[in-house]
Amino acid sequence: MSAAAPSRPPFCLAGRVALVTGAGRGLGFEMAKALAAAQATVVINGRDAGRLEAAAQALRGMIAGAQVGIAPFDVADTDAGVEAIDAIEARHGALDILVNNVGARDRRALADFSATEAAALIGTDLIGPMMLAREAAGRMARRGHGRLITVTSIAGHVANRDDPVYTAAKAGLTGLMRAMAVDYARAGITSNAIAPGMFATETNRGLVEDAAFSAFVDIRVPAGRWGRPPEIGGAAVFLASDEASFVNGHVLVVDGGQTVRM
Repeated sequence: MSAAAPSRPPFCLAGRVALVTGAGRGLGFEMAKALAAAQATVVINGRDAGRLEAAAQALRGMIAGAQVGIAPFDVADTDAGVEAIDAIEARHGALDILVNNVGARDRRALADFSATEAAALIGTDLIGPMMLAREAAGRMARRGHGRLITVTSIAGHVANRDDPVYTAAKAGLTGLMRAMAVDYARAGITSNAIAPGMFATETNRGLVEDAAFSAFVDIRVPAGRWGRPPEIGGAAVFLASDEASFVNGHVLVVDGGQTVRM
């Protein structure tokens, strides 16, 4: 009797190719780092090619043998997204994992938005990721395997003052993720989301350094602290892995318990 072929180690992504949008810094960078550490080939996206190249070099320096490339394009530009996926497939043979992380925020009351301003923010936070997911899913479906991971926010579930357009976009992403979970499941594709809470990223540095706001975090978050950016990476690796093959249409909340506290 011949020996059975060795199985893939748990949470190993060797041989898989991932595109992570908005990965030049912050949570996108941390998810890209975790995927690369799990042995995926990772392509990081952003609009600033210089920042992306610096981030890619940093990842290669952190992780021995890491395969990291860059794809500078604006997610709101649908044609540029198609071209980027074409280039990834031409170079690597496939795109197995899409982490739709990119997002913009503009905290203002709805009355302060013009229709043009609202449409631009929705375009970046919802329409662009939607079209990129559509393109990726079509390619994945032809191969019978894929992972769509949408980074939403706890703002898609609970609302705060003067943040309506971002909140609407993130809630829309959650709906998109669930719809794609239904439409593409039989093509071997799972569609899930990660909803981060309050993380001590570069973008939030001002709030982190604000003693009054950090006191609010201590009260509002059961864990009593900001999330540390590396704490997001494991969620992405899990949802990208074979171990999550029967997880579909799920929002994995990573918020220290904030959204379950009254």
